Amino acid sequence: MYIPQHYKNEDLSEVKDFIAAHSFGILVNDLEGKPWATHTPLELSTDNDGRDILIGHIAKANPQWRAFSDNPTVLCIFNGAHSYVSSSWYKEEEVPTWNYIAVHVYGSVEIMSEEEVFAWLSSLVDHHEAGEKEPVSLHRMSDATLRQVRGVMGFRIRIDEIQAAYKLSQGREEDHPRIISELASKKDQGSREISQIMKKRSADK
Repeated sequence: MYIPQHYKNEDLSEVKDFIAAHSFGILVNDLEGKPWATHTPLELSTDNDGRDILIGHIAKANPQWRAFSDNPTVLCIFNGAHSYVSSSWYKEEEVPTWNYIAVHVYGSVEIMSEEEVFAWLSSLVDHHEAGEKEPVSLHRMSDATLRQVRGVMGFRIRIDEIQAAYKLSQGREEDHPRIISELASKKDQGSREISQIMKKRSADK
């Protein structure tokens, strides 16, 4: 994606933390000459060689996976908070803008075996169920229920490139206190979250 240099985040550790925290992403590839996208969890992990990968799944009824063998290149999009920024908060006249965080991951996809899919989905469910009062587990479900698991196609993506855009009013540092204050006063979660991110980054400098 196009990212002006001053909006690029090349802190790989911070970007990987962002992916892990915003793992419900968008998987994009080319299917019969047409862009195809699926919204699905994409979990950051490592392979046996210690390389970064993403692991995910889609329904077998979804034709997207059928293009993986002919063209394994995929794009994974992870979106974070975003907010409108009014230029009335600036000391000098300027047009309004939008602050946001977005990460694009490019890589090569390969299909997992049924055994690998079950093992991964089991660990994924166990992870997310850990805080529940009565956690469920795939290992305790009936064969009839587990037919749904056999209806998904699991895959892993070897990461080739990560692009991260953190557009947070860079170049307007003198206006940051007002921007942070105004965003914090808004009712929507995105504005308040961007305010907190900008506040933390200003404090870390």
